Amino acid sequence: MSLFEPQPTATPSATPLAGKKIVLGVTGSIAAYKSALLIRLLVKEGAEVQVIMTESAQEFITPLTLSTLSKKPVFTKFTEGPLGEWTNHVELGLWADLMLVAPATAKTLAGFANGYCNDLLTATYLSARCPVFVAPAMDLDMFAHPSTQHNLQKLASYGNRIIEPEEGELASGLVGSGRLAEPETIVAILKKHFSFNPVAFQKRVLITAGPTVEAIDPVRFISNRSTGKMGYAIAEAFAAAGAAVTVVSGPVSIELQDSTIRVLPVESAQQMYETIEGHFAQHDLIIFAAAVADYTPKTVAEQKIKKKTKDMQIDLVKTVDIAAAMGQKKQPHQLTIGFALETENELDNALRKLESKAFDYIVLNSLNDPGAGFTHDTNKITVIDKNKTISRFDLKSKTEVAGDILNLVLSKWTEL
Repeated sequence: MSLFEPQPTATPSATPLAGKKIVLGVTGSIAAYKSALLIRLLVKEGAEVQVIMTESAQEFITPLTLSTLSKKPVFTKFTEGPLGEWTNHVELGLWADLMLVAPATAKTLAGFANGYCNDLLTATYLSARCPVFVAPAMDLDMFAHPSTQHNLQKLASYGNRIIEPEEGELASGLVGSGRLAEPETIVAILKKHFSFNPVAFQKRVLITAGPTVEAIDPVRFISNRSTGKMGYAIAEAFAAAGAAVTVVSGPVSIELQDSTIRVLPVESAQQMYETIEGHFAQHDLIIFAAAVADYTPKTVAEQKIKKKTKDMQIDLVKTVDIAAAMGQKKQPHQLTIGFALETENELDNALRKLESKAFDYIVLNSLNDPGAGFTHDTNKITVIDKNKTISRFDLKSKTEVAGDILNLVLSKWTEL
């Protein structure tokens, strides 16, 4: 059997990486140890991984380790074994659906950028007809050096994708940018690459999610039952389609699967308003899925309020209407979507909200529908557009509902 024939896998075909052929280049960085976990995650997703190691990479991790995890021989040079079997770099370059170099050292970046063909990895890179992703890993001064930055700019100009390093403590003991992106982050980026929808690609999406918390004193607050599940499911759906997603989130207990999603945490309605106002103009789609408090205490006690009398009165004042305020700033190219959770006169209330806040769509759900609304993993929605067209959907998981909302927006973007 040829090394380049597809290998059997038990991974479900639903994952975007299932059946994808990936050439993984591992170079001589201390971060090479992370390539073991990276291979394991890729194989778990159903990808077929062929590893190429540079000579210096073998000083940090053995080919045997990576061969065991990838279930394939690891290539290290043009000829292998006592009989000098030829490793065909051209065939490797044509075989791959994607080439990933992680970690990529400054030397490797320079070789790629300037066409040096002095080892198997560089030769394969020059032969590759597939997308190439490089994940730099080096000390912060090396990464910041103008020559390294110039090489990265050249690589990007060739169409290569740069997976930005993370900030943190480096092997030198210094703290800064240069750490290899975590394997989970790299896998999420590759999954997004294979999930891209051309319509969603490069669109910027801003989503509010969760409750707001309105302080009474340092201990007590007013809030609501929102868990943020719906907003976060929508964020995952749009990110998987290729959009750049930012979530402005009240306090929730949700761990995002897609590490490329940016989360801006807030607590109060005022904080959410200020954050949305600062980011609104830069986004193509804004989805107001958060359950924002309509009222907040007029004053917040500096110390815990002690129990003194039988009754207690708290003066409340209206919070800013975030969606209405942003509706006045909305530009012709922007789409806005609101949510309406109702308990009575659902359709009438949703229509009023649609008009008063200048939404393009409003997503209505009723607490009278079993399985819909707060706390549930399911939801049942009715979507109304600004032309008063009504679309009703059955009870579904919030992930499926997020998919319905995504498809609705993709159809709209296609028309524009």
